[in-house]
Amino acid sequence: MEPDYNTLQEFITHTKGIAYLLIAVALVALPLFWRFLTGRDDKKKTF
Repeated sequence: MEPDYNTLQEFITHTKGIAYLLIAVALVALPLFWRFLTGRDDKKKTF
């Protein structure tokens, strides 16, 4: 069942809502991915 967009304003509002959700997911996922990448680095011993 497709949503019924009657006006351009409704379409843009819906699209902006989806964009905000994607940005929020990216802001959470990027730091977690960075920790995954840098968490495997072994500390080198310096003498």
